[in-house]
Amino acid sequence: MRVIVMAGVVDLSTDAGVVLVVGGTGKTGRRVVDRLVARGYGVRVGSRSGAVPFDWNDEGTWEASLEGVSAAYLTYYPDLAFPGAVEAVGAFSRLAAARGVGRLVLLSGRGEEAAEAGEKAVMGSGAAWTVVRCAWFDQNFSESFFLEPVLAGELALPVGGAVEPFVDVEDIADVVVAALTEAGHAGEVYELTGPRLLSFADVAVELSRAVGREVRFEAVSLESYRRVLVEAGLPAEFAELFSVILDGRNASLGDGVRRALGREPRDFADYAREAAASGVWNV
Repeated sequence: MRVIVMAGVVDLSTDAGVVLVVGGTGKTGRRVVDRLVARGYGVRVGSRSGAVPFDWNDEGTWEASLEGVSAAYLTYYPDLAFPGAVEAVGAFSRLAAARGVGRLVLLSGRGEEAAEAGEKAVMGSGAAWTVVRCAWFDQNFSESFFLEPVLAGELALPVGGAVEPFVDVEDIADVVVAALTEAGHAGEVYELTGPRLLSFADVAVELSRAVGREVRFEAVSLESYRRVLVEAGLPAEFAELFSVILDGRNASLGDGVRRALGREPRDFADYAREAAASGVWNV
């Protein structure tokens, strides 16, 4: 193992040990894993079904997951703002630092005040840290809970005319990998957004254009959406989270992609065209 220390920051090389990707099968995690493997890094996928199991709710799995780890990417499901997240992320981050993990990169939510305590817990762990604070993912419309509504041709959400600078998960993965493997990112809080603000009605227009059929947007009540989430097997708390982060607080663009990577973020229209070409929205 080779670890070069510069100004208190661990600079990883390809033989510097294992990179732990917690949530390595999720939307951002699996893309981070693919990029790290392509660059020749040793990677451990942190999941309950992993070769070395990891479970946020079972501290007994944490020690083994950190064996030989030099850097870690931390994602908390269902969201860093949910109850219990701060305590778990803080305890794991301190354990990681005590076990010699030199760098922690945390996925956080933009505009989520409850998540800031989780960020502070990682910042106080003793390891070098980077916070990646993200807007809503573009890929939620093709890989997550918005896929079925798009296929059905109707987005029904409790958001009214709120606007959001949706961010592409490919950009997130590029920033995370840079933060995990390059010098110069320690102590940074990157706010990642796309290049423009879009309402959900605007999103419906972009999706309609990409798939060649109508996708409509309909504003619904918070209570009715909460019932939809429960019926779909998702946490009802997502409804409250949606209403909080889409109250106007995130109606601005961030410069995190540019600061971290030196390029502009991808636009939602580019994502929609590529997703449509993949056939994911074919009916």
